Amino acid sequence: MNRRRLVIFPFLFSIFAFPPFAAAQTERPTVGDLSDDLKEFVATPAVSGYESQLAEKIRAKIVSLHPTVDNLGDVIVTIGSGSPHRLIVTPIDEPGFVTSGITDDGYLRVQRLPQNGLPPVFNELYGAQPVKVETTSGKWIDAVVAGLSVHLQPGRQNPPRLTDLENIYVDIGASSATEARKAGVDNLSPIAISRRLFDLANQKLAGASIGDRFGAAALVELLRQLDPAKLKGTLTVAFVAQQWTGARGLQRILTTNQFDEMLYVGRLLPGGQIPGAENVHRAPRREPGTGVLIGLAQTDGQLEGLATDLKQLADANKIPFATDYSSGIVPPTYLALPSFPAKWAHIGIATAWPGTPAEEIDYYDLLHVAELLNSYFEGQTPLNWIGLGSGSGLQWPHSDVTPPTIPELLHGLVEVYSVSNHEGPMRGAVTRLLPPWAKPETDDAGNLVLRVGTAPAGSKTPSILIVAHMDEIGYEVKSISKDGRLEVTSDGGGELSFFLGHPALVHSSRGGPDHDAIMELPNGWDEQKFEWPRGRDAAAAIRVDVGARTPEEVEKLGIKVGDTITIPKAYRPLLGTRANGRSFDDRVGCTALISAAWALGGPLKDRNVFFVFSTAEEIGLNGAAATAKRLGVENHPDYVFAVDTFVSSDSPIESKRFAEAPIGKGFVIRAVDNSNIVRPDLVEKVIKLARANQIPVQYGVTGGGNDGSTFLRYGSVDIALGWPLRYSHSPAEVIDTRDVDALARIITAISKSW
Repeated sequence: MNRRRLVIFPFLFSIFAFPPFAAAQTERPTVGDLSDDLKEFVATPAVSGYESQLAEKIRAKIVSLHPTVDNLGDVIVTIGSGSPHRLIVTPIDEPGFVTSGITDDGYLRVQRLPQNGLPPVFNELYGAQPVKVETTSGKWIDAVVAGLSVHLQPGRQNPPRLTDLENIYVDIGASSATEARKAGVDNLSPIAISRRLFDLANQKLAGASIGDRFGAAALVELLRQLDPAKLKGTLTVAFVAQQWTGARGLQRILTTNQFDEMLYVGRLLPGGQIPGAENVHRAPRREPGTGVLIGLAQTDGQLEGLATDLKQLADANKIPFATDYSSGIVPPTYLALPSFPAKWAHIGIATAWPGTPAEEIDYYDLLHVAELLNSYFEGQTPLNWIGLGSGSGLQWPHSDVTPPTIPELLHGLVEVYSVSNHEGPMRGAVTRLLPPWAKPETDDAGNLVLRVGTAPAGSKTPSILIVAHMDEIGYEVKSISKDGRLEVTSDGGGELSFFLGHPALVHSSRGGPDHDAIMELPNGWDEQKFEWPRGRDAAAAIRVDVGARTPEEVEKLGIKVGDTITIPKAYRPLLGTRANGRSFDDRVGCTALISAAWALGGPLKDRNVFFVFSTAEEIGLNGAAATAKRLGVENHPDYVFAVDTFVSSDSPIESKRFAEAPIGKGFVIRAVDNSNIVRPDLVEKVIKLARANQIPVQYGVTGGGNDGSTFLRYGSVDIALGWPLRYSHSPAEVIDTRDVDALARIITAISKSW
């Protein structure tokens, strides 16, 4: 949040008895911070049945209270003795996947946990996303879920949909099942989406599983602030496992013990279809910012029992309090359900976009829950919250003496954001990473132009221009709606499901820090027959929430029309020499040019060679077109080598009809794409040059266009080069760094000897 410290209401308790568990304690847990706990808990994967790491983190925070962990994974603390016997309970698991098999070529097959009870788009929102896979040693490693490459889909009939588990494959960078198992991944390895806690304006927080974690953070803080000496009766606090898969932890506690009262703190739950209303389902409907919610199966009914007591306390303390729909916290089963205490209530807070990576809550709602608990348990201890930080400064792996490695260059460039026509940050990054001898200039189109070599007048050496683009796909703010949402246009192509329903970043053209945000899902996203909008409807469907609720609040954040929006990204090494990072298109091309500049060692003599880092390629090859027009017919280069992605069908869900270039087998000559055909004799010439220099090379046909095609009309020859990329234009892009090295080496060879 980067926000001020907030001191909220006292937070003490007089509570419960729970005879079978530990005796009364006198120590208090180590001092900590609720906001830090929430951030840590959200970042810790805990797929149902695989909650042990989160359970251990919770146990460690309350270790002075001698918690027990049962053989199901429930973390249980008992304080005090005697009556009344009370229970406060919260779940700690989240939905995700478990590995159900490994293909011969190293992809993981999956089963979902739970199999039911999630939004219909749940599977699809995992598509083409970075994920974490737990190994047998307990380490979580990076991976991605395979996604369709947009450049390969035109003309394809009925491409596979990731709503079907049959089409979900997880890529850890392995090339065989043996390699995957050697890395510690095997059947039963859990899989969860990568995430962090995102901090929006107006105290809004977002992130996958936040609806499954707020209760754990609140109850850890409860125990942290509690003075056991002041308790009346017995308090049992339980952090229960496998709530999503049958409420097994909760059922065990209710079956093996008797209580006078129970408070269940957790997300409100959707229910079944409304009779007579096809495709309409009961679900919680309150928006974040409502305050404390009591979950009821009939929201128009009268409160009774413990819910009535809580309502009276809320009214007396002026705590926002409302009812909302929630289905039962223990789902029906073939076994008889356990008996609930005579008095019990389900309390929670509103969650927007539940069950998606963009889950959002209101910070103050959580504080109101804390205040209500304080009032209920009659405490007087203050609770301090410290704002949550986000992001970190980029460290450049670069010196003026030692050439940076390919992974260092990729790491540095991938984590720079520069949507089309906003390439300033990338221009600066490329300039800093070039060798000291390189003195690039910026032209009127924003292209960064480096003269690599100059031949004397009258020389017959060919003129060569090698170009890679600096921009990336993203969005641009076109207007600000009355409710404070940003309405945007798309800069570059991408599947909506790869971006909507996920966290985002708004980059202010005024400078300053990025703003955390979420990409909202279209209307009807949680219905069974939902279809992603297409064409004009798709553009109208894209809205971005930064937490503001009026245009004036947006203005105070420093956000304005023309600012850009992207999905967060990072450079993530996978197994071996493979890596994931959104915007490898065309950070790899820029990396290859920079690496070649270092390898050349200085300006070339008797050679006419230019390196161009171009702008606005993703929205129409605009930067390269401006350069081509400026040079014109009289000064056009003889050869243009456009360095960009070879969108590869090296994926288990792509058709192998074309674009088959395996990653790890070398750079690729883009002999045919949508904008250019390379003469066969020139393809052979590049192949011979590569083989003479022992550089692995491939060639083939792919989709998309390239910057070099803009020079064709003026007389240049376009020879497009690339590297094989899986899952293009998505957060799951995967490369093999050996291909990047091969690409840099062929650019060096071309610069010296073409």
